[in-house]
Amino acid sequence: MDTFEIFIDRLTQTQEAPPVVVMLACLAAAAAMVLYTPLWRWSRGLVTIAHEGGHALMAVLMRRRLTGIRLHADTSGLTFSRGKPTGFGAAMTLLAGYIAPAALGLGAAALTGAGYIVALLWITLVLLAVMLAFIRNWYGALALLVVVAGVFAATWYGNAIVQTVAAYLGAWLLLLGSVKPVLELGARRRRRGRGQGGASDADQLAGITPLPAGAWIFCFSLVTIAAAAWGTWMLLPAEEWGWLTGA
Repeated sequence: MDTFEIFIDRLTQTQEAPPVVVMLACLAAAAAMVLYTPLWRWSRGLVTIAHEGGHALMAVLMRRRLTGIRLHADTSGLTFSRGKPTGFGAAMTLLAGYIAPAALGLGAAALTGAGYIVALLWITLVLLAVMLAFIRNWYGALALLVVVAGVFAATWYGNAIVQTVAAYLGAWLLLLGSVKPVLELGARRRRRGRGQGGASDADQLAGITPLPAGAWIFCFSLVTIAAAAWGTWMLLPAEEWGWLTGA
């Protein structure tokens, strides 16, 4: 068997689900990273990478010209693309940002729940490497390289336990972390007042679509909360809960 066949065999192999206590520990750790403010200041950067990656991917799918991505130390980010400023393509590009972490979390949950953990880690590496090519500031490049190094270390050097924990923790961080920025966006809008415009994705969507910003925030909330619930169901299947099923 040559090197390529060995790689493909490893990529497609599945791992057994860990004990429920390990799943719950990963869920608790992800919840702490989202709910505890000092930790959220760091973990939010990972959600921002997914957010801006969503803008970038949708811009390419909508046949816009992707010109760059910037990630900032305050965990904010910007994605630049050229194309028609209004219309379906522009709206979809704006829409993708807050939806992307939830969508990626669902994909990660599906692969993790099915045992394709090695495949998930390699897919993550490929996506991060592609995104790195479009980063246009030094902080963004450094932040992305740190994440790439961590995922690569878990993929190449980590044993099955390390890889499993990384997959479950990452999936839950994306799922839970996708909800909080939407709630924060709604809170900022309430403090600012409905009559005042802003530069958020929801405000920009309101400027090019018939729906107001509040309606877009509500849609973001529904999607991210539903994704978090669905992803948790995939990561914590009922058959693993003997105490719940009576098995």
